[in-house]
Amino acid sequence: KLERAMDALRCPDPDTKIAVLSGGERRRVAMCRLLLQEPDVLLLDEPTNHLDAESIDWLEQFLKEYKGTVIAVTHDRYFLDNVAGWILELDRGEGIPWKGNYSSWLDQKSKRLAQEEKTESKRQKTLERELEWVRMAPKARHAKSKARLSNYDKLASEEGNEREDKLELFIPPGPRLGNVVIEATNVSKTYGDKLLFDNLSFSLPPAGIVGIIGPNGAGKTTLFRLITGQEQPDNGTFRVGETVELGYVDQMHDDLAADKTVYENITDGLDNIMLGTKTMNGRAYVSKFNFNGGDQQKKVGVLSGGERNRVHLAITLKKGANVLLLDEPTNDIDVNTLRSLEEALENFGGCAVVISHDRWFLDRICTH
Repeated sequence: KLERAMDALRCPDPDTKIAVLSGGERRRVAMCRLLLQEPDVLLLDEPTNHLDAESIDWLEQFLKEYKGTVIAVTHDRYFLDNVAGWILELDRGEGIPWKGNYSSWLDQKSKRLAQEEKTESKRQKTLERELEWVRMAPKARHAKSKARLSNYDKLASEEGNEREDKLELFIPPGPRLGNVVIEATNVSKTYGDKLLFDNLSFSLPPAGIVGIIGPNGAGKTTLFRLITGQEQPDNGTFRVGETVELGYVDQMHDDLAADKTVYENITDGLDNIMLGTKTMNGRAYVSKFNFNGGDQQKKVGVLSGGERNRVHLAITLKKGANVLLLDEPTNDIDVNTLRSLEEALENFGGCAVVISHDRWFLDRICTH
């Protein structure tokens, strides 16, 4: 049982020291240990992060057959669709339980929001009518004016909790792409005894969104490092078009200054910044990545993984690239930000290449 779980979760060799493992490897070892303990209640925080498609399939099947209770915080929408029997939505200070999976929640949520809009529209119309009455001369009011004034005050105070604003990420357009984007010809690459690529050839489409999939260790990130020139192939060549401006969002975020604020990292402290060839207010741009008010003054060193991901995304996208290389861009970001990233990529005029284990995300955006 232990061997099956370790193999399914792609755990390192059992004799490997924990101290030398990467963050993703440590997560997989910790999850393997937890699952085999079989507690009454499993609490899983983003369980599919750092897992490839085959490992996620195994985990889904394991959890479907699990005898205890499973509570998972996750942005993986296919995982929720395949495993969840209930959804607990945290919305505007309330916890709202929904029976069903993610698709069922989407359907029920849309109906609830439509009903909220009807209720709010009715309240606004009543408020306008009462306001006209309140503005009338006191003599024109009837004897029950005290009760009616009380009713007006009650309506006016029922502002309700505002919905979370819909994020609208903006990817500024880069220079117009020519016919040649990036071409690989007979590329080979090995690491030690492991062959990653052998005679790999491809040509990226000028306006396509290309998904890169494969198990952990297959060489997906290495492919990006070869394209950017950070590593060299053993054999073969890469040809990058003359009009190409690359934007690379990696998983490490090493270029972020931990001692500077979110605002300083993204805007260099400037009031106005350049987005490609256009000027935009710095605070307005930062707010498009769900950093509002005091959040813009947080030091990057105290941010969560998802928040750091958004900062790195904001820095890369402002450069006006026409070819984007995105390495696991959905890790640790919330569903609201995910949807806005999907829409931004669909409206992007250049070419995007995306490494992701998020199957819903790839299904939604990819053309190739």
